[in-house]
Amino acid sequence: MGARFRRFAAFTTGLTFALILLGVYTAASGAGLSCGADWPFCNGGFLWKTVPGFIEWFHRLVAMITGFFILGTTVGAWKYTDSTRIRAAATLALVVLPVQILLGGATVLIYGPVVQVAHHAAALIIFAALMATTLWLYEEPRRPEAAATESASGYPSDD
Repeated sequence: MGARFRRFAAFTTGLTFALILLGVYTAASGAGLSCGADWPFCNGGFLWKTVPGFIEWFHRLVAMITGFFILGTTVGAWKYTDSTRIRAAATLALVVLPVQILLGGATVLIYGPVVQVAHHAAALIIFAALMATTLWLYEEPRRPEAAATESASGYPSDD
């Protein structure tokens, strides 16, 4: 398993956390309903027409990008590790992702506290699964040749 994949998983986890904060800001600023009851579009189009509409649209854009990073992290977990717990945690994040997407749409179409709580809970499940994936990746022992390179140079190798 390479250091690049560990960093990729860490970036995905950080991006997911940033997305959660952006979602909280979107809801707290009242921008969550600025696109009307129109999802996945915004007031009948792909782009925003107001500043609150931009905030909601930007949250959706970051969510889409984050979704692809989650997919990449899950693929990497299966490709680069043999660890059952790492694969399971990454897969859990990916399995909850479509539910999260539908709940995101429901926050626009069926606005209410139950949907809001479910949307946030799904986000936290995804974040927790990615956090576990990342921490366990950093806990995994390095390949013998990487450890030998590290001990010989005194610096971690960039495998």
